[in-house]
Amino acid sequence: MRDSDLGLLQQKASLFCVIFMVMDLSTGRILISSSAMEDANFRQSVIFITEYNGQGAMGFVVNKMFERTLNELAEFSTCPPFPLYRGGPVDNEHLFFIHRRSDLISGGVHIIDKVYLGGNFKHALSLIANKTITSRDIKIFIGYCGWDILELEEEIAEGSWGISDSDLEIIFNEDPMLF
Repeated sequence: MRDSDLGLLQQKASLFCVIFMVMDLSTGRILISSSAMEDANFRQSVIFITEYNGQGAMGFVVNKMFERTLNELAEFSTCPPFPLYRGGPVDNEHLFFIHRRSDLISGGVHIIDKVYLGGNFKHALSLIANKTITSRDIKIFIGYCGWDILELEEEIAEGSWGISDSDLEIIFNEDPMLF
């Protein structure tokens, strides 16, 4: 690594620390798009941040339904109808999920409070099929939102996003929220 690269990395790390303290941005927070949002992928979006660190951020749009249900995807045609959400523009070839039933779904990564990311998806599907868990317990997404270091902070500084505390009722709301 060249000295100039190391210096730039140190500057970014310092800036990240300052922005982190000022913006109060962290894992588990909610982003709400503002009227200044220009990206069509994110207009009228509510995003739950599942990862935030010195390398960037990851989250899921929790208020935009996908056009089809789980059983309408070829791989899951034997599953019962279950809502899917458009999680974001990144990696639309895979499903991701968050849940609040760590007592039933093992292997999830704790995000905040009783919210977990991922886990044993096959078991989660069987719990959906036998109606042990409902859409109030789990949200399944196609794709996710991702930002490299300082990208999200720049969007917030531009006025594209507002930041809110985590709220399980918003995160696991079964109906898309209207703006």
